[in-house]
Amino acid sequence: MKIKQNVRHWAAKKALTTPGLDSLVHTGLVRLHTNIFVGKADENHREERREHLDGFFDGTIDAYTAALEEGYSEAEAREITHIQGNFDFYNHGWVEMMEIPTDELDEHYDRYESFFERHGITIDEPLGEFEPEDLPDAPATIDRLDDSEADLTQPNAVGGYADDVYVEDADGEITTGGADEPDDVDVSDAVGMSDSTESE
Repeated sequence: MKIKQNVRHWAAKKALTTPGLDSLVHTGLVRLHTNIFVGKADENHREERREHLDGFFDGTIDAYTAALEEGYSEAEAREITHIQGNFDFYNHGWVEMMEIPTDELDEHYDRYESFFERHGITIDEPLGEFEPEDLPDAPATIDRLDDSEADLTQPNAVGGYADDVYVEDADGEITTGGADEPDDVDVSDAVGMSDSTESE
């Protein structure tokens, strides 16, 4: 998968692993991700998905923190959560929100199979043990999975990056694996530490 990595991601990582700041940033990240993906949804279905996405991303932030604690890099831990999101979107038929083509789901699962198995995560159960109690459901659009015009139904999916985590830096340069954590990370740059709604 191709993801971005900038100062805000490093700040979020540091804040989420700092007692006293973690809950504030956690909430900010949930709100940010919900807004991003609601914005990618079909206009007729956006608001009916919001509560589900809030609950879902609450679980993925916990998965991100667990992956960091297990030694995954920032980019890998974040990619894990995006893969979980794509599993959920696929299960609901929300293909217009997907970041990877439907035919690459298995390849992405396989790359993190050990993490997913440890935490009970499958394509069908994308949160595994990180699923919050009473996760709200939302209407599915399963018929869109069978749409023959895949390029139109998956406008946000970028294929060809299933073999590694590809990271685009602030200058637009793409590398595999991501950068090393800077020494001068300022947690005030993290989502949730201010009113900023800057996209991921």
